[in-house]
Amino acid sequence: MFLLQMDWDPIKFIDLGFFKLHFYSMMWIIAFILGFYITKRIYKKEGLTDEALDSLFIYSVLGIMLGARLGHVIFYQPELITEDFFSIFLPFKFAGGFEFTGFQGLASHGAAIAMIISMYIYNKKVLHKTVLWILDRVVIPVALGAVFVRIGNFINSEIIGKYTGSDYGVVFKQLGETAPRHPAQLYEAFCYVFVFFILFYFYWKTKKSEQQGFLFGLFLVLLWTVRFFVEFVKEAQNIERADWVLNTGQWLSIPFIIIGLYFMFIYKPKTKLS
Repeated sequence: MFLLQMDWDPIKFIDLGFFKLHFYSMMWIIAFILGFYITKRIYKKEGLTDEALDSLFIYSVLGIMLGARLGHVIFYQPELITEDFFSIFLPFKFAGGFEFTGFQGLASHGAAIAMIISMYIYNKKVLHKTVLWILDRVVIPVALGAVFVRIGNFINSEIIGKYTGSDYGVVFKQLGETAPRHPAQLYEAFCYVFVFFILFYFYWKTKKSEQQGFLFGLFLVLLWTVRFFVEFVKEAQNIERADWVLNTGQWLSIPFIIIGLYFMFIYKPKTKLS
């Protein structure tokens, strides 16, 4: 039976002459803007000030972007450290000629670690509650942001899936291909929509936000479980692997899932919410 096949050959950026507006970068901008408004609703419900929200936005943007970039370099592209060091931190390519590239090559594992660190610093310097209090709330907009990041990956024809071996799938024309692959990016984006709504429901419709660490743990379990299973249809990134061995993304996902289960069912806070 003939199944859906789509040829994918999008425009990745708009050339303004002096500047290239990359759609991938736009997806990140949309993610942060939506995240800001969702967090604003949460902060209003919690009776917090706009000043605290503004500080959160700065800490989260810097932390997540830096962590995502370092995570990609460390886990997937370590050669940049010696070949084009400054491109790690700046949206430019220097090796082989100066070029504006936008922030390309961002790893979700690095972003997750950096988010925890940046929220610790933010809480210590600004909020003065508990780290888990802010993590339980910030994961809601983060889950929605992950949807747009994966859409950006799809636009860039990166983090692609394996060949489907059938008429179903997406043909990534910009990669010079003719056979359909699994749209792994869209699989993840679709699943992350449900992760967002589940977290949103538990925060607004239940009292689970009063259980420190539960929403943060639920986020870790849901998001990294999705990531773990989508990896089975995803092409390896800059690494060699055998079919019977878990890939880097899966091995890195397992600790996050275990930590999430711990915070959901085992963790007992030493301090009460203020």
